[in-house]
Amino acid sequence: MLQQTQVKTVIPYYLKFMQRFPTVTALAKAPQDDVLHLWTGLGYYARARNLHRTARIITKEHSAQLPDSSEGLQELPGIGRSTAGAILSLAKAQHHPILDGNVKRILCRYFRVQGWSGHSKTQKILWSLAENITPAKHCDKFNQAMMDLGSSLCSRTRPQCIHCPLNKTCEAYLHQELTAYPNPKPKKDKPVKSAYLLMLTNENSTSDLEILLEKRPEQGIWGSLWSFPQCETINEIEQWLDKHYYELHEEKQFFPEFRHTFSHYHLQITPVKIPVKIPSQIMDDNHFIWFNRKKPLKLGMPTPIKNLISQLADTSI
Repeated sequence: MLQQTQVKTVIPYYLKFMQRFPTVTALAKAPQDDVLHLWTGLGYYARARNLHRTARIITKEHSAQLPDSSEGLQELPGIGRSTAGAILSLAKAQHHPILDGNVKRILCRYFRVQGWSGHSKTQKILWSLAENITPAKHCDKFNQAMMDLGSSLCSRTRPQCIHCPLNKTCEAYLHQELTAYPNPKPKKDKPVKSAYLLMLTNENSTSDLEILLEKRPEQGIWGSLWSFPQCETINEIEQWLDKHYYELHEEKQFFPEFRHTFSHYHLQITPVKIPVKIPSQIMDDNHFIWFNRKKPLKLGMPTPIKNLISQLADTSI
């Protein structure tokens, strides 16, 4: 959960997650939707899918015990060299360096490392430095201290160098070049894509508002989460409705468009409310569901979708 996410954001999610899944076996037995439901709002949902897959693998193949080697850990979904090193050093006191975002920042400043830390050449330099400075004894305490230092005094913005125990030998501090390190990621304009989200409402329902949700493919944005059906162009909306045998009950209603930013592009979203009558054809129950906000299911949903469902409910009062 802490990968690319701040501690203060993670804590409430972590507490709920551990209460629901106190053991690896409990996590392995849980449906994926339960896992993604508790992850909703944290983002980077591949982490949740990988964690769930890893729990199932080690329960089935390793008697619910994590491998005790870096090579064995890195064979599991979502675990790379740094995560493996953190697990083995902190949990088993093995001698392994780590290189998370906090450690990268400290090394880049302390040694004035040139180049963006995401480049392979820079990564190689940073790994070499991490290997050289990580002590064989008390490696667990050293790695924890490095992560804590990076998240507190040597923070990304407004580092508190005057209180840092390394300030007498830190190259960036001695040269008064703190803002230059780590070197920023080279700027690259993100492309902008467009999409229409089809918010189908069940006009056959005699009780509460029912909204159609579709489970997204595992690969791609919002993987395995429940969202609205999506079309790239306005002309595709009618084609989608015809393909799934939906008949309009009232005219479509276009909601204000908004932009949602992913790691590699911006998505300009236009939500469309589409009141329909339920078709007589049987739908794939594993792929589509009619969601009732007053009778919620445990589903993983992107935050923009949760917000749109709330807007739909408000407009239907």
